[in-house]
Amino acid sequence: MKVFSLALLTLLLAALWTGSQGISFRSPYGACCYKEMFVRQKIPAFLIRSYQKTPSHCSRKAVRVELLKGKKFCVDWEEGWFQQYRQQQKSTSTST
Repeated sequence: MKVFSLALLTLLLAALWTGSQGISFRSPYGACCYKEMFVRQKIPAFLIRSYQKTPSHCSRKAVRVELLKGKKFCVDWEEGWFQQYRQQQKSTSTST
């Protein structure tokens, strides 16, 4: 019984310590896009705060788009409206 209590106490302390150290056990696949995360409709450019390509280890090539209010959606990299948005961003950044 003492061994069980000691083991339980050790696990509890380890959990508290890792929480306070900011260590994350999240999967690196958290930045990937899955089928149910994709949006098909065009997102207005003024709502987009930023975007980022998914890492190469992800099974689907996509872009994670963050909106002004913090919501994130996945968009197919090949979508026509997204390609137009990227071109606009490039031309605006090179002209300034």
